[in-house]
Amino acid sequence: MAEQQTATCRECSRTISPEDTIVFGDGLLGHLDCRRPRVLSAEERTLLFIYCRDHQVAECVRCTRRFPLREVASLDSFGIRTYGCGWCHTDLTDSIREHLYGCAMLPIAIRRIAQAAREAARSLVKQSHQLRDAADVAAVREAQATLHALRNAMRQSPLKRRE
Repeated sequence: MAEQQTATCRECSRTISPEDTIVFGDGLLGHLDCRRPRVLSAEERTLLFIYCRDHQVAECVRCTRRFPLREVASLDSFGIRTYGCGWCHTDLTDSIREHLYGCAMLPIAIRRIAQAAREAARSLVKQSHQLRDAADVAAVREAQATLHALRNAMRQSPLKRRE
């Protein structure tokens, strides 16, 4: 019987979930932030700031309120950006991420590339504990290429600033 492999963070040694935000390199996967494994990536934060700062991006299921980015983003005592409900302090990261990948304000091409980059990262987590063979290395290269394509698309996209 084949043993199912799971990815383990190289820093904290905890199992990495496909929904966690990861970094990868040298054949190893890790959490972007071990204290908050599902934190938004730099690319996600940038897209939110550029395209979603003027409308509601999060809904708190506990208190049924909707919030714009400026009302949920804050820095914790360690200087880490957090996204919580101002009323009940529920973490709204998943709600914000769901909004981002479905937001009509993002140009379709950027949204598709962002979704592909997120899916490539999920796929890496699902595939292996440690990246060992050529197929795994190819998967990392594909994920890196997709992330690079997202960054290029973000740089080239005309920024529509509302004045």
